[in-house]
Amino acid sequence: MTAALAVARDYYALSKPKIIVLLLITTIAAMVMAARGVPPLALALWTLVGGALAAGSAGALNCVYDADIDAVMTRTCCRPIPMGRISLRAATIFALACGVASFAIFYWLVNPLAAWLSLAGNFYYVVIYTMWLKRLTPLNIVIGGAAGAVPPLVGWAAVTHAVGGPALGLFALIFLWTPPHFWSLALMTETDYAKARIPMLPNVSGEARTKREIIYYSLLLVAASLSLYPLHVMGALYLAGAVVLGGVFVLGALRAWRGSTQAARSLFRFSLLYLALMCAVMVIDRIIA
Repeated sequence: MTAALAVARDYYALSKPKIIVLLLITTIAAMVMAARGVPPLALALWTLVGGALAAGSAGALNCVYDADIDAVMTRTCCRPIPMGRISLRAATIFALACGVASFAIFYWLVNPLAAWLSLAGNFYYVVIYTMWLKRLTPLNIVIGGAAGAVPPLVGWAAVTHAVGGPALGLFALIFLWTPPHFWSLALMTETDYAKARIPMLPNVSGEARTKREIIYYSLLLVAASLSLYPLHVMGALYLAGAVVLGGVFVLGALRAWRGSTQAARSLFRFSLLYLALMCAVMVIDRIIA
């Protein structure tokens, strides 16, 4: 029994569960906004199950393809594949099984549009980002950020069978949120990426340039978030929340620019809270409005 639990934990880790949680938060936020309240429970359940399996599949395939660089990075060297606890073949079978199950659940129990959007997001993450951009250019996170922004589109499509303005607004926010979020992490693990020969911005263009780019993208993120009000996508309650949260985000970026690794770590942690709170504000605004 203990051995079985250890194997289950390894496969759970292979799916990158922390990322799954964040993606599901944005998915359910879009569903609640689309339904203007609580969506049908069965629909919400199958959408979240399908989304978790899709994200787990993408995460596992990322671990398979990046097994060589994971082995030399301190942050990732203890993952199941580098440690030899799961073979590349077993991990690939697990990832593909999760992917097939996800598509089937979305297609038959949610709707075809949600299924194809989810599959497109996985293709973008695995093929465009992991297999191509990640090892090619320091803009990997900028361009690759679109993959992580797909779940709100899936959530909205699950409820409406279409893609609406608030979901596109959340897509844009996540896309612009991704660079400052990951670059603040990269500032903390710069030598790791250099060891693995991954062209992340800090080890290609330097710490000073990275900190400036974090500020630029933070300002872009806040500007985009505020623009949803005059575009009549979101209401006044959302605007108030976006002003406060955006102000704190920019302040954190300025502190990271002036400060040490600790300031970058603080920005990284707040960026996670920022995205969750922005989803909450959008949901509340949408329901009340």
